[in-house]
Amino acid sequence: MTTTEEPLPLRERKKLRTRQALAETAVAMFTERGFDSTTLDELVEAVEVSKRTFFRNFASKEDVATTAVKQLWDTVLEVVAERPSPRLDGLKDALLTAIDRMDDYWYRQFLPAVRLVETHPALQGYSLRYCTGIQEEMVRLLPGEPTLERRLLVEIAVGAWHVALAEWSPSGDRERLPVLVERAFAAIPAVVSLE
Repeated sequence: MTTTEEPLPLRERKKLRTRQALAETAVAMFTERGFDSTTLDELVEAVEVSKRTFFRNFASKEDVATTAVKQLWDTVLEVVAERPSPRLDGLKDALLTAIDRMDDYWYRQFLPAVRLVETHPALQGYSLRYCTGIQEEMVRLLPGEPTLERRLLVEIAVGAWHVALAEWSPSGDRERLPVLVERAFAAIPAVVSLE
């Protein structure tokens, strides 16, 4: 939160803390014990909330495990909606702006969530379905008709993101992520002209 933003009311801060505690604890427990081996009962007991509270915040174990990933993509969609651009540079800028909007808490949660998704087939499938929905929404937000070219543009942008993420994941260095996104997008013209 920047200094110019109004602080959240107490009730909203409590909801946010509960949501963050569930997401943080879930990723830690799923990483330590295994996604399939950790029950929802164990998770809510560890956070000291009811299942009802859990389901007010999340739809499933997969949903809570991917909270940080979804936060990034929700922010990307917000930026694309604010500044729709049917160009690759526009999508790169949307990703970089979204990354810039992420706070320290997000950075601490994102990398463990990504690593968790990488190691659990159920989460990989969930993440792929989610990513497909995000890509469809990005295509819809771009100006003009959702043509083959617009879909390809979004696929290329998301592909560049995944390559940058794979390069970044071993170190998790915050300063390196935007640099790698820039580098991945800059490499696209040379790569597509390879014979």
